[in-house]
Amino acid sequence: MHALPEDHTGVRIARLRRERHLTQRALAELSNVPYSTLTKTEQGRIPATPHVIAACARALRVEVSTVMGQPYAPELRADELDVLIRPIREALDVYDLGPDPDIRPRRPEELRDEAEKLCAAVRAGEIKQAASNVAGLIDEATTAAHANGTTEGWLTLASFYRTSYDVAAKLGFPDLAQLSLARMDWAAQRGSDAVLGGMYQYLRALTYLREGQYRTGQRLVTLGLATLEQADATRERRVVTGQLHLGGAVMAGRAHNQDRALKHLGEAKRIAEETGESVKVHWLAFGPTNVKVHRVSVLAELDEYGKAVEATDGLTIPKDWPKSRISHHFAEVARAQMWTGKIDAAFQSLVQARKAAPQQAKYHPTVRETYAGLEAAHRRLPDSFLSYGSWLGPVAASH
Repeated sequence: MHALPEDHTGVRIARLRRERHLTQRALAELSNVPYSTLTKTEQGRIPATPHVIAACARALRVEVSTVMGQPYAPELRADELDVLIRPIREALDVYDLGPDPDIRPRRPEELRDEAEKLCAAVRAGEIKQAASNVAGLIDEATTAAHANGTTEGWLTLASFYRTSYDVAAKLGFPDLAQLSLARMDWAAQRGSDAVLGGMYQYLRALTYLREGQYRTGQRLVTLGLATLEQADATRERRVVTGQLHLGGAVMAGRAHNQDRALKHLGEAKRIAEETGESVKVHWLAFGPTNVKVHRVSVLAELDEYGKAVEATDGLTIPKDWPKSRISHHFAEVARAQMWTGKIDAAFQSLVQARKAAPQQAKYHPTVRETYAGLEAAHRRLPDSFLSYGSWLGPVAASH
């Protein structure tokens, strides 16, 4: 029998509840979470779903990241990622100071190539590589954009800001992610790119999704779709429009609004049939495959775990799909399998998530919550299960 983790999400919810002098019954009423669900979550008998986490965070008036224990500081220190965060913050702070006289930027096309390389690194799951390089490149691109004042320069800078958002979001720094997005919007406006404006609203909506603020997130999806209407009718616009619908589908699913979720999925499917697989258009991996993958996620968010598992039947991932998306997909599949009692299959999906993008999987909240849920299942699991827990860190620390 495997011991429960010492500081799983349920324990943190209970600790925060007691700090606010609330009973379990009171928190259940404030959060609209069923009393039995809350008690089992606090005890670690069932894992905390994103819906429950967000509901409790709102009721307790704390950020979702606080409930989830992010950022995972011990692992960040062990992986030497914590020291990379401050330089990114500093690079974001100099956005309006004009050219730095001590920086001699490279040619615009060279900086654009660097921006694409960073986007590719993130999609390959190489978070540390992106985090190590993005601050210096933001400094360089900031000077270049101010000195040259070209559309290309501003859009290149916006791309670097997007990478800083990706790094911050994946490592669990929501405040840094939001700041990165504000800078991205600032640069995109100077580049006068309506499609990038729609992208900004999509990424901004995702930050509200993580924080459980679904109404605001849905409003941002609507604003993003309206922004895209101002762009030329290109394939690029259709791809970003389709991705916004996918984001809206997950948003509605997590809010348990099935009709809206399925409507967004249907619209995304229609657009994907027009665009085909568009893996590298803004590195969104949009297309028929992503629609199918999001269907799995949406069904899981609606607590339709059996249907989510069924939706994986016949789902084939293209060879050129980003490893980061593959890893995220297997994390979602593992969650659905766990809730349907497919314990061994769920663990194998976690292994697949780690295999695809280990750096991302290690800091992925769904991976950690699912592992904690499997550990609480009191099933005989292979030695590799314990090894996986040691790799994750404190989430699996035994009593």
